[in-house]
Amino acid sequence: MKFCPLVFLVVLSSACAQREPGAAELSVAAGSAPVTSALGTAAIHGSVTFEGTPSGGAPISMNTDPVCTSLNKDPVFPEDIVVNGKHLKNVFVYVKHGLEQYSFSAPAEPVILNQDGCRYSPHVFGMMVNQKLRIVNSDSTLHNVHGQSDQNPSFNIGQPLKGMMTERSFAAPEIMIRFKCDVHKWMSAYAGVLSHPYFGVTGSDGAFDFENLPPGEYVIEAWHEKLGSASQSVKVGDHETKAINFSFKEGS
Repeated sequence: MKFCPLVFLVVLSSACAQREPGAAELSVAAGSAPVTSALGTAAIHGSVTFEGTPSGGAPISMNTDPVCTSLNKDPVFPEDIVVNGKHLKNVFVYVKHGLEQYSFSAPAEPVILNQDGCRYSPHVFGMMVNQKLRIVNSDSTLHNVHGQSDQNPSFNIGQPLKGMMTERSFAAPEIMIRFKCDVHKWMSAYAGVLSHPYFGVTGSDGAFDFENLPPGEYVIEAWHEKLGSASQSVKVGDHETKAINFSFKEGS
């Protein structure tokens, strides 16, 4: 899926906006115009794969909360290592270096972190510095949202009722902020906070695609919650497209 920083539309409103979790494409936050002219004609694309056979895979036991059990008639599996063929899902891919000379304004639309079926959705996501994060409880049970951060203030809030909503924002870039529920130990999510909009999360096809980059030298990093991170340097010119790929394996 292509990243289109010129788009001003609400998340999910176009082919260049963030898709629902589970889509077989890169998901990205809705873009915003830069304060200085950073938009260009360069592009970087690629994919993230997994080597070997992932361990684990046992269904999550939710029997500590009857409401959670009732909301999930089918088995629910962890999202820490999700592999489709060789494609690795839930990898946060972003421009780590190369955009320091540019400044960007945060989108007005909030990013939504939903608690639905006693799971966080999305499991991995990105947002910009000072963009609103709207945390919603869609379940008829108590959730407590524990945001664990090193570069931003941590927080711990309770949402005992269905429909409750809390908003937060983060003033400093950070890779990554973890969210957990102290009531339901299996619940976790991760957010990457950046000062620019060139980031995304791989879907079931493991793909990423950044367009409208200014020409330059970049460090692209791929982060995974259990498998660590990997970086590659790439130089692109005007109207040039470069392909890079990442591969992860357990125990590396």
